[in-house]
Amino acid sequence: MITVTDLTKRYRRLLAVDDVSFHCRPGTVTGFLGPNGAGKSSVLRTLTGLSRPDAGETRVGGMPFTELPHPARVAGVMLDAAALHPGWTGRDTLRIAATMIGVRPDRTDALLDETGLTAAADRRVGTYSLGMRQRLGLAQALVGDPSVLILDEPSNGLDPEGIAWTRTFLRDFARRGGTVLLSSHLLSEIQAVADHLVIIRSGQVVADGDTATLLGGGGLLVRATDQQALARLLARHGASATTDASGALRTGLDAAELAGLAAAGGVVITELRPAADLEDLFLALTTDRTA
Repeated sequence: MITVTDLTKRYRRLLAVDDVSFHCRPGTVTGFLGPNGAGKSSVLRTLTGLSRPDAGETRVGGMPFTELPHPARVAGVMLDAAALHPGWTGRDTLRIAATMIGVRPDRTDALLDETGLTAAADRRVGTYSLGMRQRLGLAQALVGDPSVLILDEPSNGLDPEGIAWTRTFLRDFARRGGTVLLSSHLLSEIQAVADHLVIIRSGQVVADGDTATLLGGGGLLVRATDQQALARLLARHGASATTDASGALRTGLDAAELAGLAAAGGVVITELRPAADLEDLFLALTTDRTA
């Protein structure tokens, strides 16, 4: 569990975080969103012991991060992939991290392989692309085999394959009981992976809840070459569907179920997309309409 309770953080006259509270449950991915300057980095830095709160508290696994006996074995943290030492190799980076946190470096090769860095393991980090540094930063966060991940922009600089790999990895990590707090500006990726959303603006929480609930119940909008045949097909299989203002059908089935039914029923789908868009919600909550 990650808990943030009544957190306030000031930098001289700037109130960066104003009485923020939320929690992240085991087995879930929480998307932590906000525009630039909203206070996300201040929350993450306070949560991981890099800044002290002016009021309130943060806990990881039931304790303040700075009081954990072996913090890297509880929470893997990646806040800035550029902070990696450019003169070390990828392999050295992971081995040194393992030594520093008091674990055997046995997992180094497996982590390099898992993050797609085996071929570059003995190259200096200074020669890595941004995407490669992102992968190495995630591998370093995993060295202690933590149950919690706190990540800031882990997909920044990744190619589409790397983004898809990160999405799958985070889902699997949560499915095994892990807790993920994920901050990113890639709203489409957050919508694809997050079970829970926390959105802040001007240092305050403006939304906190399950992704599907905040997006109006979730579901998919679908169109087919024969819309009536699609509606009859869904009705025969007991799948509820309603027609939205644009004429598309809205259903609670997931994409795989819907594709399987359509293929079996000989219906050709021409459009399939989420019924609600996180970008629309984000802009509605964080844009100053009076500006």
